[in-house]
Amino acid sequence: MPEALRRRALGSQANAEGGKALKDNILVIHPRDNVAVALRTLAAGEEATAKGIEGFSALEEIPESHKIALLDISAGEEIIKYGEIVAVSTRDIKKGQWVHTHNLESKRWKK
Repeated sequence: MPEALRRRALGSQANAEGGKALKDNILVIHPRDNVAVALRTLAAGEEATAKGIEGFSALEEIPESHKIALLDISAGEEIIKYGEIVAVSTRDIKKGQWVHTHNLESKRWKK
């Protein structure tokens, strides 16, 4: 992730409680997205937080810069990132799970 984007997402904004930096650890890029990007590695059970959404638990370790599901995604459902379809799920994915090559495939190159 570009350093400027990372700095902006991690704390250039202040919250209403005394100007403290926000402690977001995921980034929702577009309102249509059903996945977010981990701004740092998230531990299993850690709360995933981002501006504009209610926090939820990471169900497994999510590596930095990888995707985490923002909601339950059924097998065959489109993965939306940047407001665009980037892949299709190959199995059911629960909110808070890691979304990567083990549970998605390219829609263009779908088998």
